[in-house]
Amino acid sequence: MVEFAILISGAMLFVAYSNGANDNFKGVATLFGSGIADYRKALWWATATTFAGSVAVMVLTTRLISVFQGKGLVPDALVQSPVFLASVIFGAAVTVIAATVIGMPISTTHSLTGALLGSGFVAVGFNLHAVTLWQNFFLPLLASPLIAVLLSVVVYPLLNGALRLASINKETCLCVGSEVVPVMATAEGFDFSNASSSLRVIVGRESQCLQRLTGTLWGVNVNRLTDWGHYLSAGAVSFARGLNDTPKIVALGSAAGALGLDWSIGLVAIAMAFGGLFNARRVADTVSRRITAMEPHQGFLANVITSFLVIFASKWGLPVSTTHVSCGALFGIGAANGQARWNVVRTILLAWLLTLPIAALSGALIYSLLSRPAAM
Repeated sequence: MVEFAILISGAMLFVAYSNGANDNFKGVATLFGSGIADYRKALWWATATTFAGSVAVMVLTTRLISVFQGKGLVPDALVQSPVFLASVIFGAAVTVIAATVIGMPISTTHSLTGALLGSGFVAVGFNLHAVTLWQNFFLPLLASPLIAVLLSVVVYPLLNGALRLASINKETCLCVGSEVVPVMATAEGFDFSNASSSLRVIVGRESQCLQRLTGTLWGVNVNRLTDWGHYLSAGAVSFARGLNDTPKIVALGSAAGALGLDWSIGLVAIAMAFGGLFNARRVADTVSRRITAMEPHQGFLANVITSFLVIFASKWGLPVSTTHVSCGALFGIGAANGQARWNVVRTILLAWLLTLPIAALSGALIYSLLSRPAAM
């Protein structure tokens, strides 16, 4: 029994590390994607604010812990089974870390839900409680990204209108410089020995030059206000993510009884931070630059919507996915500004659809393997 408790605690930290690697950067994706912060600054800001959100779980959102221990979904006796707990944790961990390796932003919440279902089905068959499954898991997961998309599509034009009324306009940069044109391409590369040089002028936006806002608000340069607001909103998203994800991961580990609740929360917070610091780059590129082109005020809006929805859900014990909400807000911004990259959006949606069955299959297989020696 002691060995299982240690195994489950280790698995809990592995899930936390995987969660940090896949999720930590999502809160600051708009900072990096809109050019306000470089990768390193954005990553450290995400790490610090996510850690703060994780620690805040001790006083704010312990209700989510009971939800993700499977109470009400499976028989109470199964919730205390070390084999069940281990299979759920490992099933979710395998799913999340595999997605992280290929740079695909998936939901730890979705993975844990799938692993709960797969392990529970092998253990008790069709005796899973359908009402609990729908109300506590599927409904919040389905509704939250749709609400995020809707809010982004509705609020984005209102934000643009408010900026125009406040005489805050968009500024387009003028880039002037010399362009060197090689004479020919060779097997070793381009031949610049007799290259010609000429003056080149670019009037651009987005990738050519970051589009900024010009004007003042309450006597303060609007760009400075936007940057401050953007940092605060990104921090709010990361805080909300730590607040919503930490209790889900802690839930199954604390049920094993190897560590006290406060110790579990603290260690999960540290493991999430390390996962983000060491393995976040691929997912960062996907969520920051591949979904849609972003300007700073658009990223700020996406962050405000995400943080509001996730903090609200956390307070009421609703297991929404920060991944689904944040990506939903970005989808909405891309749809509203006409710059969504729908091929990337379709790929992410496909990954979301596959997450639950893959996690369920992983949980089911692991439960079968772990329970076999006990049956003998």
